[in-house]
Amino acid sequence: MTGSTSGKFPLTRYAWLSIGAALTTIALKGLAYHITGSVGLLSDILESTVNLTSAVVALIVLSVADRPANEEFTFGFSKVEYFSSGFEGGMIVLAAIGIIITAVPRLINPVPLEQVGLGLAVSVLASLINLGVAIELIRVGREHNSITLEADGKHLMTDVWTTAGVLVGVGLVWLTGYARLDAVIALLVAANIIYTGYRLLLHSGRGLLDVAISPEELDKVREALDSFAERGVSYHALRTRQAAARRFLDVHLLVPGHWTVKQGHDLAEEVETKIRGLIPNASITTHVEPLGDPLSRRHDGVDLV
Repeated sequence: MTGSTSGKFPLTRYAWLSIGAALTTIALKGLAYHITGSVGLLSDILESTVNLTSAVVALIVLSVADRPANEEFTFGFSKVEYFSSGFEGGMIVLAAIGIIITAVPRLINPVPLEQVGLGLAVSVLASLINLGVAIELIRVGREHNSITLEADGKHLMTDVWTTAGVLVGVGLVWLTGYARLDAVIALLVAANIIYTGYRLLLHSGRGLLDVAISPEELDKVREALDSFAERGVSYHALRTRQAAARRFLDVHLLVPGHWTVKQGHDLAEEVETKIRGLIPNASITTHVEPLGDPLSRRHDGVDLV
């Protein structure tokens, strides 16, 4: 299941890394905004503030997700990670609204920028910090199937691209003297942030609705099940769902009617072991049924395979 450990270190340490990066970049971008007065750079600060809030939520969520299952939550707490990515998506959208509110007045009444060169240098440093942390969070999130860390890393990577766009825009304002371009860049940043937030919210919603495992993983499962056909075994009613890092599978195995209970049990154990070897963090439920019995095809009114 979802673990908060990476080797001997907890995954929560990566949330602390994200928090540290957010605090550092907020300070640096705040300095850049103070130097230049650029509303584009101000929009970048707002997104970094969202990064900080999201990192704190990620820290809490990773701590909760690692709790063992209990009598009330028998499947564990891994789904809590979807709340984290959903919260992050909502915060991103709110940040975009704040950027728009700030940028529109500057679009109407542009303000000249000051000391742009120094401000750009400070922002580049902040962006490099975010880039390094984003790459690490995405890597660890994928390695340990943590949607929380991967979402946080992708958000930071979005922040890197956002900063790059802002820097280009501020640089063009500096070179051309067209001050309204600063506000235009901020509005483009807001549009990009809204799109990122929408995708995170969509991903979280699908997870909470028990979306099936990925097509690639499902192909592996079907290939494993098909490998038992030569022994007179078939299957149906294959259903899957994922809860953050965990995968849940349910399948009915159809075996020759003359098999003993032990033969059916041994087959089920073999099937489950093989699939767990292919799909990380998988919990599998098998139901053994005799071939040729019409009742074997009845199962909750759902026939997926």
